[in-house]
Amino acid sequence: MRGRFIEPLDNTGLQIPYHFRCPISLELMRDPVTVCTGQTYDRSSIESWVATGNTTCPVTRVPLTDFTLIPNHTLRRLIQEWCVANRSFGVERIPTPKQPADPGVVRSLLNQASSNSNHLNSRLSALKRLRGLARDSDKNRALISSIASVAEVFVPIVFCNGGGSISDELIHEALAVLAMFPLSEAQCVFVASDSDRVGYLVSLLSHSSIDVRVNAAALIEMVVAGTRSPELRSQFSNADGIFEGIIGILNFPLAYPRALKVGVKALFALCLVKQHRHRAVAAGAVDALVDRLADFEKCDAERALATVELLCRITSGCHAFASHALTVPLLVKIILKISDRATEYAAGALLSLCSAYEHAQREAVAAGVLTQLLLLVQSDCTDRAKRKAQMLLKLLRDSWPGDSIANSDDFACTTDVVPF
Repeated sequence: MRGRFIEPLDNTGLQIPYHFRCPISLELMRDPVTVCTGQTYDRSSIESWVATGNTTCPVTRVPLTDFTLIPNHTLRRLIQEWCVANRSFGVERIPTPKQPADPGVVRSLLNQASSNSNHLNSRLSALKRLRGLARDSDKNRALISSIASVAEVFVPIVFCNGGGSISDELIHEALAVLAMFPLSEAQCVFVASDSDRVGYLVSLLSHSSIDVRVNAAALIEMVVAGTRSPELRSQFSNADGIFEGIIGILNFPLAYPRALKVGVKALFALCLVKQHRHRAVAAGAVDALVDRLADFEKCDAERALATVELLCRITSGCHAFASHALTVPLLVKIILKISDRATEYAAGALLSLCSAYEHAQREAVAAGVLTQLLLLVQSDCTDRAKRKAQMLLKLLRDSWPGDSIANSDDFACTTDVVPF
């Protein structure tokens, strides 16, 4: 195939050598691997081919007698060199891929980490390697889960009920691994049903290491969200210091995206327990949510706004949000800016605030809520969001300036409120 080329890359006019393209996807290979027939494919393409039930080589149609994929390091280096040589055309060098975990190695590491008879340093080393593999890819995490129940291996270490020699460092490494894997409902109940386990996790929220604090919060969120029992959920949300610990993670001063993500997930899960929402408010949840709202990514911003709406449903939360100078302007600004869900939660929070406080109505009008709500009711947003917007428009009708659009036909069309 020497000198053979196919279609140019994008619109640059640059032609890519044929043998750098995957025969399945026809795209530039990022992780070339060779199968038993001698043909080379991009790893993701050949894995998808086999996963859909194909048992032959796509090019030769010869049956694959061995499904082992051997990395073609020579070809990958040639592709990388070609990328560097053509960077003036906007071609980015493909990164050197991390190789998937070996099942035999994973099995050995799990045995090494879980055995109480092993030396502490040996168990610690195994846990660190497992943590690194799990962090590398979803595929590695799936492999680890397929070999052993992660909870059965690591829960006894985290809660020190496995016997043998143990240390805080070993516990924290096990916690870091456990926080990356989902737990079954039975496993969540096992953790949540014991006050000592609950108390221990909450105590870790004040640890000197932010990693330990975030991993503890991640496990708390997982357990609370995975437990159906209202009593067990309440046991967590009523634990002394839990809201202070979670909000401390949200307020962590340095740039740490995972702290924000885990912190808001945990806060939302805990605030689903209505009788303890006042504890979140007392711990400073209002300032934390409003002050960090602009820092959240889309999905996390949705959770943050959902939490704002939940807290606005209780008297202390509504008062605290209404007293924060930035709350109403931020909520008005967010409408139609992030997602349909975010719009729905922002409109719901504004409805609660404006229903309770006249000064919130004036702030909303001054921030331009009229235009936002009129756009919302005419958009493709959710029906719930539109109903909230219609209710808010009706509530604010007397607050519009005399010469505003409030007296227009457009406004009149929005005041026929559909009840929840």
